[in-house]
Formats: sequence, structure tokens, C-alpha cells
Amino acid sequence: MSNHLIPEVLAPAGDMERLDAALNFGADAVYLSGSKFGMRAASANFDRTALAVAVTKAHALGKKIYVTCNILPRNRDLDELPDYFSYLDSIRVDALIVSDFGVMDIAKKYAPHVALHISTQFGVVNHATATFLYNLGAKRVVLARELSMAEIREIRAKTPNELELEAFVHGAICMSYSGRCVISNYLTGRDANHGECAQPCRWKYSIVEETRPDLPMTLEEDTDGSYLFNANDMNMIEHVADLAQSGVASLKIEGRAKSAYYTAVTANAYRRAVDGYIASGFSADYKPERWIVEELNKISHRPYGTGFYYGSPSQYLLKGGYIRSYEVAAIVEEWANGWLKLSQRNRFFAGDTLDVLEPGGKPFDFTVEYMENDERLPISSAPHPMMTVWVPSKRSLKPGTLLRFNKENI
Repeated sequence: MSNHLIPEVLAPAGDMERLDAALNFGADAVYLSGSKFGMRAASANFDRTALAVAVTKAHALGKKIYVTCNILPRNRDLDELPDYFSYLDSIRVDALIVSDFGVMDIAKKYAPHVALHISTQFGVVNHATATFLYNLGAKRVVLARELSMAEIREIRAKTPNELELEAFVHGAICMSYSGRCVISNYLTGRDANHGECAQPCRWKYSIVEETRPDLPMTLEEDTDGSYLFNANDMNMIEHVADLAQSGVASLKIEGRAKSAYYTAVTANAYRRAVDGYIASGFSADYKPERWIVEELNKISHRPYGTGFYYGSPSQYLLKGGYIRSYEVAAIVEEWANGWLKLSQRNRFFAGDTLDVLEPGGKPFDFTVEYMENDERLPISSAPHPMMTVWVPSKRSLKPGTLLRFNKENI
């Protein structure tokens, strides 16, 4: 048996559709939130019934569910935690992600069978804190995003081997230290530390001279204005080997508020990168195939960087929005007798060549030569959201397969 660390691919899920995408496209574990206490209140999230379904689905596939309870709780939040944790213990979630000593203590009492993971909100940046948390019962710490790869190696070397290290590898980066921010609360009354962040770091800002409020001035020459706090997105797909050899046991993808498409593509890319690293014989020089890298350019994203891993991160100063070049045309529901049954997501036409991503697969082109609607009548296009479309295909495709197009080619 190999002694090499095989990192877990950990994907986000804001609802059941995203959970299914994560599981279908290769995540080893999924982190999600109940209807309260998580840091993404804007997501649909999971009520108690849905949490039980999520655990059942994941465990049937040999995969894990981690439930976030990582808000910075006020007194008013504490009374509901014992009953909630007892429920999570009863349905056998695999871990609780917490960011507060008091919550950690309550979890130990009321969810004794559930592992404790310490959230990045805690801001673990050194081996002494990591070891202290391990001695209090933590199985894993989610390291602060502000750490370099060298610092992670030192933490790994100076902490108990049984303590797992998790690190963010992909997605949006908060401009505030380890996500602890009060700007949203100050400007909008929405408390970021209770999962309600309005993302004011992505807004455009100008200077206003006190006596001339009607004459705002941009802070740079660009006509789009200034985005002082707008960080680039993180992308560590080409550094999976370095992360694994530095001791990172779990590769965490940010994005519980993002789409099922985002979840599917990122989970698939990091799954294939980890599998490639294993197939390379755990080579320190391993780099994923180019198509894996390119997959992450097919989701909505800001310009990519590597966060703090190899130096100070770069800022995206020109715009607050995303780069969006690809759209999902349809999702495969089933294949039978030479026909694909598709659920439409964006308009496409007979004759279009679509980019196909099957769970566990490599993308390939597929030309829609002919189409029928749900009444099995010929159609020239699929213009209605969620409409059923039948397309002939000699190749069988798994349910959940994504058919997409590049908007720049239209």
C-alpha cells in the first residue's frame, strides 16, 4: 500500500441539484449547510429532510457530507444548536465545520459521533494553534487562505500526523482576512459573519471631495472605474502535486452559492487532476493534461491567480464582474435506443456543434443533426427553458452529462 497522501476532492453544494452534480462528477466529499448557521445564507441550502437525503445519497456512493456551522454566533444563535447537532448526529453526517470555541464545545456534547473540522473563519495560520485545536478534539483544520505553501509544509511537519489539513484551491477569494469582514454589515446591514455578505468588495468605488458630492472622481484612468478590493479568483489546478506533497489532505473548492454547472466542472477537473497525479506515480513534477486546465476557463470566473501560495495575490482592478464564455445548452436525462433525452437550459439549434462533458469523462464535440420535441415532432431549435428535446445519438451518455456552447463562437 502506498504511503503517499491522496488528497480528497471537496466540492460545494448550495442545494440538491448542486449536490448531485458534485457527486456525479467525482467529488469525494461535499460541504453544505442546513437552513441556519452556515456562511452562505443566500443559497437555498438544506432543511432537515434534505440533509438526511444528502447523507443517504453520499454514503451510498462511499462519499462524505460535511455540514457547515461556521457563522460567528451571537447569544441568540446558541439555544437552537443542541437540538440541531443531535439531529445531525442521528443522521450520521461525517463532519461539522465550526469556527467558534463555544460551538465546538456544544458539538462535542450533542454530536459525539461527528468529526469536527475547524473552519477557515477561525484563521489557523500556525502549527501551535492547529495542534491546540487537535488536542481539543478537532480532526481537521481548514487553513487560512493567507498561508504560503512553505508555511503549510511547516505546519504539517510540526503537527500530529492524525490531524488533517484542508486548504482552498479554487474559487473566489475574500479580501478580508480569513473571511472576517464587517464592511457589508456597515454599508448594508447584512452581516457577512452570519452568511449574509453583500460583497461590497466587488463594487466600483470613486473618490468624492466633501464639498463637491456631485463630482465623483475615479481612482485610476480606466473609464470603468476602480475596484480597489476585488481579488482575482484562485486556481490551483496545476499545483495539485505541490499541495499533496505539502501535506494538504483535502482540496476545497469554493462556491456554495454558485451554479450546478460550476460545481460539476470544478469537481470533474480536480478529480481528473488528482487521478492524474496518482497515475504519474505521485510525481512532484506532475502537471495535468491541458484539457483539464482549460475546463476551468469554461466556467464563470474572474482572472485567475494562485492566492497567497506563491507570494502576494493579484487584484482584479478593472471590472467587478465575471468572465463568462460558455453556457449550458442542455443536460442529458437519459439515453435509450439511440436517442438522447435532453432538458434544455439555453437556446440551441439543429446543426449546432456542442461541447460535451460526461461525468468522469473528457470533453468532446457533438453535432446536433436533428431534434424533436416532447411530442416527438421535428423542431429546428430548442428555445424554451427546461423543455424536453430528443436528439439521435449512437453514443450512450450518462444522465447528468452537460452539453454546452461557446458564446464567442455564436
